[in-house]
Amino acid sequence: MAEIVHDFFPLMRVYKDGRIERLMGEGFVPPESDPETGVQIKDIEIDPQINLSARLYLPKNIDPVQKIPLFVYFHGGAFVIESSSSPTYHKHLGMVAAEAKVVIVSVNYRLAPEYPLPIAYEDSWIALKWIASHANGDGYEPWLKDHANFNRVYFGGDSAGGNIAHHMAIRAGLEKLEGVKLDGIFLACPYFWGKDLIDGEGANLFVKDCIDKLWLFANPNGSGLDDPLINPEKDPKLCSLGCEKVLVYVAGKDALRFRGLYYKEALEKSGWPGTVEVVEVKDEEHVFHLFAPEAENGMAMLKKLVSFLNQS
Repeated sequence: MAEIVHDFFPLMRVYKDGRIERLMGEGFVPPESDPETGVQIKDIEIDPQINLSARLYLPKNIDPVQKIPLFVYFHGGAFVIESSSSPTYHKHLGMVAAEAKVVIVSVNYRLAPEYPLPIAYEDSWIALKWIASHANGDGYEPWLKDHANFNRVYFGGDSAGGNIAHHMAIRAGLEKLEGVKLDGIFLACPYFWGKDLIDGEGANLFVKDCIDKLWLFANPNGSGLDDPLINPEKDPKLCSLGCEKVLVYVAGKDALRFRGLYYKEALEKSGWPGTVEVVEVKDEEHVFHLFAPEAENGMAMLKKLVSFLNQS
């Protein structure tokens, strides 16, 4: 039997012979229009040389003249599993596109350990620059050129994707995306962490150990558990977050919830001038809305997100 050198059950295992076995997030949903909502879906290549792609969602019955908000989404999966074409995201993002009447670009960044961090962040920034190239009419993707309002752009993501959305907003604040106005970011159960325990994190040291190891595995060349990529409080650029509003969801049974709650405090302390709202959903697990999007709490989050994306 092959020897396991990294066991991140139920996410993945790495064997001594170099084989990587992903136990979740490997499913594929074809990019077909959803008969239930009428949302059109397609996959596009952004940079074939590095295998960077995205899945696009376009709601039905949109005014051909009136442009609609653009929601750029980054999937979760601890930087090591999942994709933009996974069943985990198909239903949820289709519902968001239909209900909020937004164009969605779901970025398919490359995963660790084959592509260790910070590659996922670099891929995401390349995708954002590609998206921004459509703001002045130069890009080749008609759904973006014809329908996206680049003055009303939002980033979002769950878990690791929430972490990426946060960092892309900081980079947008520092470097600017030509022609793009970032209004806000939506973070669902964001994957933030740190070396020292805060609040109730010590309640389950086994879970803490797993999260510690997973981060160090995905980011082997970083500065550890207080790397600004995982611990926003340690980031001197935190005040540069390039949007005016932030909506964070945390789940009551999620080990990451304390960091999600603390993120608000860290942002406010940093001198960032925007507004941040945190919604805590009791008795729910990590990214509950993806596994039960039509349940009561999933629908309540959807309604809140729709309202967030439609604020002018």
